[in-house]
Amino acid sequence: MTLSLQETHFPELTCFGCGPANEKGLRLRSFSTPEGYVAQFLPWPEHDNGVGFLNGGIIGTLLDCHSAAAVVDTAYQHGWRALGGALLPYVTAGLDVRYRRPAPLTEPVTLRAEVVTADESEITARVWLEYDGKLRAEAEALWKRWRPRS
Repeated sequence: MTLSLQETHFPELTCFGCGPANEKGLRLRSFSTPEGYVAQFLPWPEHDNGVGFLNGGIIGTLLDCHSAAAVVDTAYQHGWRALGGALLPYVTAGLDVRYRRPAPLTEPVTLRAEVVTADESEITARVWLEYDGKLRAEAEALWKRWRPRS
């Protein structure tokens, strides 16, 4: 089995959305491909928004966590490793989500991401969720360098 970016770069992370070490989390698995950063996610019945579609909060979490994979992978490619014992080199500073149309609750959805700008102080990624060839939600994710304070 091929390791995901999450399993490769931050296997001890307990994040609800993408942490491989969180047994009760979403356990998102993202990959770098020739077409960019890609993940597949099959929603659970518990992710219902109350009217039979994927909950917007879960969509926001998926977008944030898929952008994390793209950002951390980009950071590591540049040699920008985590500082001071932190598990990640960057943390989310902003996530501007736009919901375009409902996403299914019972079918796998696709997440895609691309890094738009990157320097050592911050990285911006565009990330989106699609199903059946149609955009369902998209976001711009701003990540800032994590400098742990004691």
